[in-house]
Parts: sequence; C-alpha cells; structure tokens
Amino acid sequence: MREELLSIIEKNSRIDLKELAILLGAEEIEVANEIQKLEEEGIICGYHTLINWDKTSIDKVSALIEVKVTPQRGQGFDKIAERIYNYPEVRAVYLISGGYDLLVTLEEKTLREIANFVSDKLSTLDSVLSTATHFVLKKYKDHGTVFDKKHKDEREIITP
Repeated sequence: MREELLSIIEKNSRIDLKELAILLGAEEIEVANEIQKLEEEGIICGYHTLINWDKTSIDKVSALIEVKVTPQRGQGFDKIAERIYNYPEVRAVYLISGGYDLLVTLEEKTLREIANFVSDKLSTLDSVLSTATHFVLKKYKDHGTVFDKKHKDEREIITP
C-alpha cells in the first residue's frame, strides 16, 4: 500500500481521504495512519502548490545556478550545501554529477536580484570555486505537470 499511496499523493496531494482509501482498497483510518507514519518518518516532507507564475501579474524570475566547490575534509559537500540552502531565497540545492558539483535554484523578482545573490552571497563562500547561472525563459513542464496543454479537437471529421 505504501508505494501506491505515495505515487497517488505525489500527483495529487489534495485528494480526498475517502477517495484515496477507495483507490487503495483500504479503510480511511488505515490510510490516515499510514500518511501520518510517512510524515513522521520524513518520507513525506511537505505539501506544495504548483503555480504557473506566467499567468499572473506577479513578476518571478527563475534561475538554475551550477556551483563548483571544494568539498570539506570529513564532510564532503554536505556542509557547503547546508550553508547555501540556509539562504531564504534558495528554493532547492542538489548534488549533481558532471562538471559542477551543486545545482541551486532561485526565484526572485528580477534578474538583478539573482545576479546580486550570486555575486554577493554565493560566490563569496570560501568553498565556491566557480558558478554558472542559467535563467529559465519558459517552463513547459514542472513536477510532472504540463503548463500549456494543447487541447485536442476531439470532434469527428465528417465528410460528404
């Protein structure tokens, strides 16, 4: 039940408990208890709303920043990652393979705010060797959700 439960709520965290119980073939109380256990174990880490900011009047600029660092002896990349993710403007930090070590995501109001974060905060950290900033120009899909779905014309073609 656990794996199937996680798959369902990952796609729709607002699903009604009753509907979830029906889908899983379980009692509501069993499902509620399992969700509580998953939260306590840190498997379910939070519930988020995915917003297409391009359809609002609110300005948001997203950036992906690749960071090359010198890992610290005995702590690897964890300590520098922690210093970076503790900045409130940082949305996510990932350890990655390839030419860079960490991938940092930011969302700010302007390009200038992101540039200032990189130059004033990120680049000044002792372990940071270099950065490469990539601005997100358009989101097509995020967290499994396609933003501008093209609606198919499902009408039948009738020819004489």
